[in-house]
Amino acid sequence: MNFLRKILFPFAILYGFITSIRNFLFDCGILKSYSFPIPVIAVGNLSVGGTGKTPQIEYLIRLLSDKYNVATLSRGYKRKSEGFILANVTSNSEILGDEPFQFYKKFPNIQVAVDANRKNGIEQLLSLSNKPDIILLDDAFQHRKVKAGFYILLTAYNDLFTNDFMLPTGNLRESRSGARRANIIIITKCPRDISELEQNKIKEKIGVDKTVFFTFINYDDRLYSNNKTLNITEIKTVDKLLVAGIAKPESFFAYLQSKNDKCLVYPDHHHFSEKDSIDIKEKAKNRIIITTEKDFVRLSEKLKSDNLFYLPIKSSFVNNGNNFDEKIINYVGTSTTNS
Repeated sequence: MNFLRKILFPFAILYGFITSIRNFLFDCGILKSYSFPIPVIAVGNLSVGGTGKTPQIEYLIRLLSDKYNVATLSRGYKRKSEGFILANVTSNSEILGDEPFQFYKKFPNIQVAVDANRKNGIEQLLSLSNKPDIILLDDAFQHRKVKAGFYILLTAYNDLFTNDFMLPTGNLRESRSGARRANIIIITKCPRDISELEQNKIKEKIGVDKTVFFTFINYDDRLYSNNKTLNITEIKTVDKLLVAGIAKPESFFAYLQSKNDKCLVYPDHHHFSEKDSIDIKEKAKNRIIITTEKDFVRLSEKLKSDNLFYLPIKSSFVNNGNNFDEKIINYVGTSTTNS
């Protein structure tokens, strides 16, 4: 695969040229970006998948939803529906996509919408009688048709965009220079004990004049099913089947895995079939089955088992988390229009 990516380098140059021209046209106003009269926060990345957008959106929901009417707007990746949809009691992961459905189940006090056309999605949300005070755009850094008021760019500690190349040679969706559009850059999935010296080295490597924060994945100390919970300490040495259909699941496995555990890996955003559920049950052989929270919303619809659990995660700041909160709250509190 690495060899194939290298020989595709000319296509990476072409792809980079096309995306640079597109960004230039938006920057110059030749292609129009649309602003809206409420705070709009876009969370995204320069690379394909695996940077921790979902826990970062959830962090913002927790930060803001007690005081404001919050809405999330996602594309609804791999959903089996089209157009604008506002989540309701009849929704499921196939209608919304896994991340939006997770938001809907986890945060019943917010509005969750999907639309590949973010401009139309925002217009639909603003036409509601109970319209939101704030809209969080999930995975919308490259969606230039909408001009958000605040951009949060994520890049993973073990896969910094500064070390990457354009698709198809690397995983970048656009040039590294796109980082200049960000208001804040977050280095995600860091070691909890990352030193200040290493943080400064990464900031130097990023090389743009932006505020940089560092976060780590904070795993819950309990597992959850549809009707019960288990302490992590209870199952650490118990034989388990670990199932993941997310990008870069290594840390999930490392946190839970013991000597005799089995691991099943599926593609990111995998739609679990009836055959998959039968296969998982057969491989489990009465072991408890643990999956990610994102996978659980899809898998639990097909695999009906009292032994199926998920492990929630949160994004936590290594340091300066109060500073991040203050920047977001100040933006939301003072912003009446995004222009």
